[in-house]
Amino acid sequence: MAIPSFVDRVTVHVTAGRGGHGCASVHREKFKPLGGPDGGNGGDGGSVILRVDPDTTTLVDYHRSSHRTATNGAQGKGDHQAGSNGGDVVLPVPDGTVISTADGVVLADLVGPGAEFVAAQGGKGGLGNAALASSARKAPGFALLGEDGDERTLVLELKVVADVGLVGFPSAGKSSLVASISRARPKIADYPFTTLIPNLGVVVAGETTFTVADVPGLIEGASEGRGLGHDFLRHVERCAALVHVIDCATYEPGRDPLSDLDTIEAELQAHGGLEDRPRLVALNKVDVPDARDIAEMVQSELEQRGLRVFPISTASHEGLEALKFAMAEIVVRRRAEEEKPDTTRIVIRPQAHGGPEFKVKQLPDDGGWLIQGDKPERWVKQTDFANAEATGYLADRLNRLGVEKELLERGAMEGDAVVIGDGPNAIVFDFAPEVQAGAEILARRGEDHRLEEDRPAAQRRKQKDTEYHARRSGELVTDRSEYGQGWVEDEVDLSPAEAKRAAEKAEKLARKEARELEARQELDQNG
Repeated sequence: MAIPSFVDRVTVHVTAGRGGHGCASVHREKFKPLGGPDGGNGGDGGSVILRVDPDTTTLVDYHRSSHRTATNGAQGKGDHQAGSNGGDVVLPVPDGTVISTADGVVLADLVGPGAEFVAAQGGKGGLGNAALASSARKAPGFALLGEDGDERTLVLELKVVADVGLVGFPSAGKSSLVASISRARPKIADYPFTTLIPNLGVVVAGETTFTVADVPGLIEGASEGRGLGHDFLRHVERCAALVHVIDCATYEPGRDPLSDLDTIEAELQAHGGLEDRPRLVALNKVDVPDARDIAEMVQSELEQRGLRVFPISTASHEGLEALKFAMAEIVVRRRAEEEKPDTTRIVIRPQAHGGPEFKVKQLPDDGGWLIQGDKPERWVKQTDFANAEATGYLADRLNRLGVEKELLERGAMEGDAVVIGDGPNAIVFDFAPEVQAGAEILARRGEDHRLEEDRPAAQRRKQKDTEYHARRSGELVTDRSEYGQGWVEDEVDLSPAEAKRAAEKAEKLARKEARELEARQELDQNG
């Protein structure tokens, strides 16, 4: 099947990049066995952005390729090296594109060059253990995981931005009128539904320049899906005025200018939202004798309805100047009525977020407890549950948020199932208040006291220094040698050679003291 060149409604699947994981690393340097954490943060994932491009006039590119994905952020590295951010994907869209969800909720209306909308926000990178370190947790042995980027299905709908919209039955002469009053050159033929796409033309009337849109032909029942007009009724929503182009030379039975006007007005009313638009009526093809007579017959009745009527001929250009200036008059008045935005300053109005940060619900049939909230669900996604210390850090965060207190107040008992989040990514665990995480590290959850404890070698040095000062002060009367005779090699932090020399020195000193003792005893006996 051939792909049309003009597409004004598409469904696009956008996926933002995932944030990179943080790095858990310890600084390694000679003579510094515990140099401290130096793991860098992960990079943020790339976002998918829709931006108005004046050179883009159709959504056909997204009809051909409807899936767009941004790149992921890189993982952090040691030595405080942060991961690189993922690249954003910018999707150009025509001016007047409306972005909505699959359920019809409008998210953005992009009008004006450069207007943009972040369709999918990239995931935040995880923090490395260097960023998680604190005075109470000096050496975290874990890092946070990167968050997933947004994944959404959006509907892009183009509504042509034009000042005046031309509506009417097929072959009424709308395309010929655009070609006559502007430099646009749409396809023109003498069969119905020649125009398959909206055509835009720029019209100059005196000092006023405006755009005119030729909307493909409407027929009775167009608002319910008949013909082609129902696909293009949205293109008249932005128009400041509507011009009914009526064919006064049609030979179809049952048709006349008044009935044609009533039929088109009924379809516009069924579409809705166009009641406040000024109307003009162009009675076309008055160059045909019978058509001129018909135009003269219905002109007075149309004027009695409060409509301004202009008999015109796109072939002879009769009445086109008057019609152009009438359209320009409406456009100027409409532009003056529109509120001009204040561009002298930018006012930022943050969205108010009230209420609790999480909710606790009891599941039916004794199924446990459900915790819902942006923070708890995001923290769960950042946690590496294969790391006991990271799990303890999550428990501490939930406790500080008040989750544990709320569960106890609601009557939760130890061992109850607790579910955080909805869907397949939900985490289920048993409620155990005030349980310390980590079998090897008996500390508060998320903390590490390994750096606060002395290593065995340091403890032996401190003990030796204490005994030395005690001997100096006379509080401890023992062997005054540098290395006591009763010491063994495992009790000192010496190399084998140093231990051997120390033992020899101690033995030599012991022999000397033995000789001195024998000499004193001999003197005592002889004395």
